[in-house]
Amino acid sequence: MSEPFYTIAEVARQLKLSQKSIRRYIAANELNAIKIGTSYRIPISALENFINKPSNTEKQVQYDLFGIPIAEPLSRSKTIKSETSWIDISQYWDSPTPSDLTFVDLFCGAGGLSKGLEMSGLQGICGLDWFKEAGETYRRNFNHPFVNGDITLPEVKEEFYNTVKQQLNGRPLNVIAGGFPCQGFSMAGNRIVDDPRNSLYLEMLEIVKVLQPEFVICENVKGLRSMLNGRVEQKILEDYRTIGYDMNVTTLCAADYYTPQKRERVIFIGNRIGRSNFHPKPILSSDKYITTGQAIGDLINHPEDLAFNHVPTKHRPEMQERILACPEGKSLYKGYSDAWKKCPWDEASCTIKENHGGVNIHPKLPRVLTAREMARLQSFPDSFIFEGPKNKQLVQIGNAVPPLLGKAIGLAIRVSVNDI
Repeated sequence: MSEPFYTIAEVARQLKLSQKSIRRYIAANELNAIKIGTSYRIPISALENFINKPSNTEKQVQYDLFGIPIAEPLSRSKTIKSETSWIDISQYWDSPTPSDLTFVDLFCGAGGLSKGLEMSGLQGICGLDWFKEAGETYRRNFNHPFVNGDITLPEVKEEFYNTVKQQLNGRPLNVIAGGFPCQGFSMAGNRIVDDPRNSLYLEMLEIVKVLQPEFVICENVKGLRSMLNGRVEQKILEDYRTIGYDMNVTTLCAADYYTPQKRERVIFIGNRIGRSNFHPKPILSSDKYITTGQAIGDLINHPEDLAFNHVPTKHRPEMQERILACPEGKSLYKGYSDAWKKCPWDEASCTIKENHGGVNIHPKLPRVLTAREMARLQSFPDSFIFEGPKNKQLVQIGNAVPPLLGKAIGLAIRVSVNDI
């Protein structure tokens, strides 16, 4: 007769601990468990051994990106130093010349980063993402192919590699860009040490190793830099160095490059051809930022337009009153720092986030922003149309890299290789 098993939730209830704590004991090999698919099962004998184990003085255990305990906690000062080399791109901003440089965009979503790289003159080769509606948007707005599916599946990976090879047709691949999913890293998220979403970081690393682009661009949330006392950032730098890429990292603010939004993203740039990894020097000072009013003011009286992604949400009268009474820069609900936040009219917008539907409050009207207003604050051109139902459009926009930030990064890479 086989031995009974417990789930993590059942063990957590018995021991009066959080499920997160149970996962950490498993990761530290203090509680034996068997992984079945993406779930753990704990044999009853393993639980008994854990309960009866002599107790030691409790010590704080730190874990790396993939749940492996760190024997020696890493101080921030010991992380790899990555000096930022800034380059002035302002002279190329208004009318960059076309380039022969090619790129692919992994985890591309609707294509914010792809759009920005195209704006800088680069040629798109292929986009990849699992999100069906984002793929429909990507296909509508770009002339190069899009592969829809889970890159961890062999058949999807084979389709992607074949598509890239066919599109290049003998040309070199110059850039691989990717914003690997960051939910497992976000400071606002649940830091489960064996979060399966982190495996996609390894998939991108493998694709870079196989396709050998000249440059790599990785983007992620600002909070990644402080995760596990700098361990996450160090591991990324070390991993890419191991496969031949010298990499530099810094935090960029989208508002510095004409995006009407104070959105900060961590940008890693690496190359294997001995070039400098330039990051774009800010073009605008904070007193010159494009404001929310400048970006969406002309849409106040714009009629409802489904084809333009401009469909206002209808709220109850009491909700409209609450929205109007909410101060600019504040959230409608206590305890929320970003959700239901009112964008300041005379400043660059607060960060546009997905927030399970991208809820940001209009500064002047008693409603939340439309998809088109959000797209404007993300610096998408009006010609960029989003597919899918409204709630899926908001998710696509909230998760996107602002195209003008992508344009700045693309121009910096072009300077690195004397291509402009």
